[in-house]
Amino acid sequence: MSTVKQNVSSGSEGDPQYAQIDERKKRRMISNRESARRSRMRKQQHLDDLVNQVNKLQKENDEILQRVNSNTQVYLQVASENNVLRAQYLELKDRLDSLNSVIRECQPFCMETLDIPEIPDPLLKPWSLPCQSVPITAAADMFPF
Repeated sequence: MSTVKQNVSSGSEGDPQYAQIDERKKRRMISNRESARRSRMRKQQHLDDLVNQVNKLQKENDEILQRVNSNTQVYLQVASENNVLRAQYLELKDRLDSLNSVIRECQPFCMETLDIPEIPDPLLKPWSLPCQSVPITAAADMFPF
């Protein structure tokens, strides 16, 4: 009966050729596991790099958006001040025109002739202003309306 057990349990254990194949399989399996581990580590590192890049770009986007909002506020303030100054200019011009017309009406009664120079209106001819205007560029998505 002992001879039957030996025949059944023998297989790859007794044959040196099978033992060599088993050893190769074990080494290959260990090598594959190590390769898979390195691949997972590279993948995780790549994912971490991408997450860091997303965070950095999001931070830059937030900073740019903050600057755009700040510049928009400054632009709106300057535009508002400009509108006030334009209204004040028109009011003063109307007053001056009115005073000049009063002087013209009173001039026949005066002994002296007054020379009333006409003040040109630079707002009607913006191309003749002494300083050049700088174009303002804006993107379509600049204002959150």
